[in-house]
Amino acid sequence: MPIPFPAHILIADDHSVVREGIKAMLEKEPDLKVVAEAADGLEAVQQAMSEDVHLAVLDVAMPSLTGLQAAREIAARRPDLPILILSMYDREQYFFEALSAGASGYVLKREADRDIVDACRAALRGEPFVYPKVMSALMQRYLERVERGERPGRGPLTPRETEVVKLIAEGRSSQDIADLLVISPKTVERHRANVLEKLGMRDRVEVTRYAIREGLVEP
Repeated sequence: MPIPFPAHILIADDHSVVREGIKAMLEKEPDLKVVAEAADGLEAVQQAMSEDVHLAVLDVAMPSLTGLQAAREIAARRPDLPILILSMYDREQYFFEALSAGASGYVLKREADRDIVDACRAALRGEPFVYPKVMSALMQRYLERVERGERPGRGPLTPRETEVVKLIAEGRSSQDIADLLVISPKTVERHRANVLEKLGMRDRVEVTRYAIREGLVEP
């Protein structure tokens, strides 16, 4: 598909200052235009459903749904829409999770002034983009682990259990979680029990600490 001119971009980040900064960088370029903004993962998914959006740029850590969870939902509903993950986390786990969620690129916030424009253009061309300093090392490590039969980037939890963990850490009730994920409260409780068993934890406090360590919510 030909690259639209200018390409219409969605920026999703729960910090308005970050959104404004990324927008300012992108709109210096004649071929890039920010047409939509979102402050949380659910809003990002809703905004991304518009045919007027040609590229979604999602922060990893957002309320309601993380950028990775939002990317997974967007990829399922609009598989033609390229997605970039924007993150402050220079961690292998997020890179692999971004790939498995359907993203075509991963940009570090501290390098955004250098990389974000090139990353957007690459994604719009259907090409992958990973921050240059670690691309070779990560790809080599990924291939080595796949050859050993491992599943890089996958923790002990399923994607749905990870969604439940995030919402628990945000203080949501079982009914709230059920409503947001469109499942029954009984299913939520089953996921909660599975999470506690897999992680060897006892209560919401420990789950919240886990969610903070994994970058699912901000401390």
